[in-house]
Amino acid sequence: MHKSTRTAKKDFNKENILNQGVMMLMNQGYHGTGLQQILDAVNIPKGSFYNYFENKEHFGAEVIQYYIDPFLEQLAMHLKNSDADALGAIQCYFDELIEELERNNFKGGCLLGNLMGEIGDTSDICQESLQIAVNRYRDLLQSGLEKAQDQGTVREDKIARNMADLLINTWQGALLRAKIEKTSIPVTQCCQELLGDYFKP
Repeated sequence: MHKSTRTAKKDFNKENILNQGVMMLMNQGYHGTGLQQILDAVNIPKGSFYNYFENKEHFGAEVIQYYIDPFLEQLAMHLKNSDADALGAIQCYFDELIEELERNNFKGGCLLGNLMGEIGDTSDICQESLQIAVNRYRDLLQSGLEKAQDQGTVREDKIARNMADLLINTWQGALLRAKIEKTSIPVTQCCQELLGDYFKP
């Protein structure tokens, strides 16, 4: 097999494992997901798993980053196309998340929030990965809010970094309520109160 072909196959296998990991950790939790379940789902031997991941903790840490990447790409795309209205772009991004939540009948929620509650303080490796993921999210929201401040649509008496943190913290709490109450009211209220009111000049 040609080297580039082998590399492509290896990348595909790893992505397949990570994709399966997102689904299983979302549905069953970290502690409820066994290594053998993952191996059976992607049909690879245990030895192959250890070619990609040192252990289950390292696997969990990589799943976290793999999970957050598409959300960051989605938000970045909205911000990239928001020459005149960065705040509107952020609102549009969260509107899409709410629509997806409703389509999924409020199942799952956010893997980051789920894992924060389940393993946030029991695995240093996963805890660090969760912190990195949250910081990446916060930094991107911060850049969007700073852009909105320059455009005059977001208040300047508050630090964009702090507002981004507040938005993430409130959103995560609202997601948990939406999940247990089976309604989008908490997440919609989060966006209305912050993006539609508190963040405005």
